[in-house]
Amino acid sequence: CCVPNLLIRFLKVSHFVVLSCHNGMVGLRKLSSTNAFVVTDLVDVPSFGIVRCAKKILQGGAKDLARSMTYTFASFEMQRGGASGGINALPDEKEEAIENFVSELADDVEAGSLGLDAGKGIVPSSFGTLVDVDTRSDLRFVEQGADQLETYLAALGPVIVAEHLNGLDGKTVSIEGFGSHGPAMMDLIAERGGKVVSISTLSGSVSNSDGLDPGEIRNQWDEDGINFVKSSDGEAEPAWKVFQSGADILFAGSKMGAVSHVTAEKLQVETLVPHQPIPFTARALAMLERKGTVVAPDFLAVAGPIFAAWPTDNQTSSDVIASATSMISDALEESSKHEDGLFLGACYRAESFLATWHDTKLFGRPLAS
Repeated sequence: CCVPNLLIRFLKVSHFVVLSCHNGMVGLRKLSSTNAFVVTDLVDVPSFGIVRCAKKILQGGAKDLARSMTYTFASFEMQRGGASGGINALPDEKEEAIENFVSELADDVEAGSLGLDAGKGIVPSSFGTLVDVDTRSDLRFVEQGADQLETYLAALGPVIVAEHLNGLDGKTVSIEGFGSHGPAMMDLIAERGGKVVSISTLSGSVSNSDGLDPGEIRNQWDEDGINFVKSSDGEAEPAWKVFQSGADILFAGSKMGAVSHVTAEKLQVETLVPHQPIPFTARALAMLERKGTVVAPDFLAVAGPIFAAWPTDNQTSSDVIASATSMISDALEESSKHEDGLFLGACYRAESFLATWHDTKLFGRPLAS
């Protein structure tokens, strides 16, 4: 009998997720000065990505993050690869571990073969030495309203995607995994007529069906960080309640695989847009597509900051914002026309460019397992 198109798409995705763990292309460097590592998705290619620090950072997750970054670069015809690092350290070892990590990799960053950004568990200022020698443009640090351009673009990408796919005007929105670019996202959503009704952080969630005020949330974030969702008595609603807000659009990004098949089974949203890499699993993607939910590829939604890192022709910040807007929109438009759907259409598009300059096929698409 005939296999439904949705099942065919799911099998394609699942096959590549399984193969990704056997991908021999990924380069692994274990540091000698501390318990840490860096993975690069494409060997001997300038590689860029984030570094996380915790008691135990798994190499598998780092490989997935690097893969997502490779697809981002390929989606916009940049001959670069993804990277990701992990620093394994207990709280009392953390400061020294990060210092050793930075010291050991500074020469590689200065040479342009690596570009590493502070991720979860790392205060950005502790990567100051790497920032000072990084070959990427300093344009990313110029002020754009209340934020740095890099932060603004991290917020702009997901908002562009949501606006392009199903619109924001008159829509209710939830933000799962609210972070440093969250306040800018709220401003951009409000500018486009959307209303944020629910937010979650690692400390819990806060909701208001009448809408949360962007200015008030920004002030609370600046003052209390992820704890702004807590009430005056220190209590907060569970973070998972953000999935039950009834919003039209969900921006997801607390962690890789935040939207699993268990969550997807009950989730009722019009559009799911990542604002951090790989927030949904292969099974969740298949289930949501079956429901008619439009699911955006993470590697397009998070692309904004790359346009400030490598501006062209003496671009200003306004030029970069315009380029990011038009190029992300064009990528979505082209990918959405593919018969296998938006996600796989975007994958095929990225892989097609990658094949023009890199001679080894990647096994494993950017999805959480």
